[in-house]
Amino acid sequence: MNSTPIAPFIKWAGGKRQLLPQISAKLPETYNTYYEPFVGGGAVVFALCPACAVINDINPALVNLYRQIKTSPGSVIALTDRLDEEAAADGKACYYARRDIFNDKMKKKEFDGELAALFLYLNKHCFNGLYRVNEKGYFNVPYNNSRARSCSPENILAVSEYLQKVTIMEGDFQDACRDAARGDFVFFDSPYAPLNPSSFESYTKEGFDVESHQRLAGLFRELTERGCSCMLTNHNTDFINELYEGFRKEVVVVKRNINSDASKRVGEEIIITNY
Repeated sequence: MNSTPIAPFIKWAGGKRQLLPQISAKLPETYNTYYEPFVGGGAVVFALCPACAVINDINPALVNLYRQIKTSPGSVIALTDRLDEEAAADGKACYYARRDIFNDKMKKKEFDGELAALFLYLNKHCFNGLYRVNEKGYFNVPYNNSRARSCSPENILAVSEYLQKVTIMEGDFQDACRDAARGDFVFFDSPYAPLNPSSFESYTKEGFDVESHQRLAGLFRELTERGCSCMLTNHNTDFINELYEGFRKEVVVVKRNINSDASKRVGEEIIITNY
């Protein structure tokens, strides 16, 4: 595990901070390149800080944030601090104005330092750190009334230093693993399957449907044949258990802080490995 003070710089739904002890206990003894096709908030990669890593996500705004922090951390910090200062007088009005600017830049595909700073600001000041878009693809999470600082400059600089040795990709999870070879380690923090199978119809709107999960399971088996060490986490459901029949599994109890229903904030996740 990483002994340097690097922490995730955003909150992300399904983040694996609370599972780090179980994940670290199940790591392969040795591996060459580390792959994480669904990096999200990066809790695992920043905990491990592998010497050679490839991270990927399909969210272009998130990937832009990683790339801007890697190449221009000072600019990201300065732009984010300016957003915080401007929001001091009327946080709510500033939040919704910045949300509109963020959506306009996404529509125009303006992936730059300003978009990265807006992402950090919105993540810190939106409800539960959710990244959610409407049918038009616009970010629509409401304000959370927080006046907290949007980023830690020290952490952003430490993350930037580490990212110099990391390859950052944007796209489909299969493409992210195309160069994975024998001796490499692939960690899949995949999008969750719904707890209720009947929920898949609405869940499909989030972009990861039954076919996507089946394709991911196929990749897991393909990588196994290539000689890669693979680990995957997801909800402990019959659907997931059937997809990964024959692999090693451990069920762990977790807290689900983002669920608005307090009675549903405790659940089970499963850690699946091929070694």
